[in-house]
Amino acid sequence: MHMIIKRLIKWLVRAISVFLPQEKAHELQRWRRGKEEFWKYKHCQYIFASYGKSGRTWVRVMISRYFQLMYKLPDNILMGFDNFTRLNKDIPKVFFTHDNYLRGYTGNVDSKKDFYNKKTVLLVRNPIDVGVSQFFQWKYRMRPEKKSMNKYPEHEADISVYDFVKDKNQGLSHIIEFMNNWAKELPQIKELLVVRYEDLRTYPEREMERIVKFLGMEAIPEYLKDTVEFASVENLRKKEQENYFWRSGSRVQAKDVNDPNTFKVRKAKVGGYRDYFDDDQVAELNAMVDADLLAAFGYTRAEIGAAG
Repeated sequence: MHMIIKRLIKWLVRAISVFLPQEKAHELQRWRRGKEEFWKYKHCQYIFASYGKSGRTWVRVMISRYFQLMYKLPDNILMGFDNFTRLNKDIPKVFFTHDNYLRGYTGNVDSKKDFYNKKTVLLVRNPIDVGVSQFFQWKYRMRPEKKSMNKYPEHEADISVYDFVKDKNQGLSHIIEFMNNWAKELPQIKELLVVRYEDLRTYPEREMERIVKFLGMEAIPEYLKDTVEFASVENLRKKEQENYFWRSGSRVQAKDVNDPNTFKVRKAKVGGYRDYFDDDQVAELNAMVDADLLAAFGYTRAEIGAAG
C-alpha cells in the first residue's frame, strides 16, 4: 500500500508542478521527497547520514556485502531501505539520508532533533574533497531538474572546478555549514557512530568492524576481509563497467563506460583535491576550512597538528 501511495503522490506532484512557477514547483518536489524520507525515518532501525559524495555508496556496498555473507543473500543487489528485510526479517531497516529533504519536511533545519533518539552513523569526509567530487557528480551524473531544485550551478554551465567549489549555494562554504550543524549537535545524539572516509580508506577492516558491531552484528574476520576486497576501488570500477548492480538502479552505474569521469566510483583518493587546484587555490581552500569548520572531525590544521 505504501508503494502505491508513494507512486501516486509522485505522479500528482509532477502533474501539478507543470502549472506552478519554478520556485513553487521546487518547493512541492522537495516536500514530496521529504515526506518519503520521513516515512523511512519513522520505520527504520538505523540511519546512515552524510553529505553527498562523502563515500556513502561505497559504505552501502560494504554493508550490503556483509549482510549478504551473514544471511546468504544474492551478491548483486545493494541494500536499499527494506529490500534486505523482505529477504530476511532479522535484517534491520536502514535509512540512508543526506539530511536535506528530511529536515526541510520536519522543520528541524538548524538542529539534529530528528536524530537524537535514533541509532545514527554519521559519515564525514574532508570538505574540499567532497566539493571536488560534487563537481564531477554535477557535471556528469546529476539530472538537470535536481540541479535546479537544489540550487546547483545551471545545467551545462561552463565553470571550473574552482568556481564550483567556491559557489555559495553548493560549494565548500555550504559543505562546511552542513558539517558544523552536525558538530554542534553530536553530544545530543544518544547512539552515534562517527566514521571518517579517510579512516575507512586507510583502515577499512577496522572501521568496518566498528560499523558492523554498531549494527548489532558479530564482527567475523573472514567476512570483514571479504567485504573489503569486494568493495575495493578496482573491483567496484570493474563491476560498474559490467553493470553488475543493475538490479539496484543507477546507484553504481557509469553514465558512459568509456569516460571514467562519469563513473560513480571515480578516484576515491584521499586529498585528491590537490590535483585540481594550483598552490594558491589549495592554500585558500585550506584556510577556509581552518577558519570556518568547527573542530570535531579532524580536518583543520590545528586538529591535525594536535594529533601529532
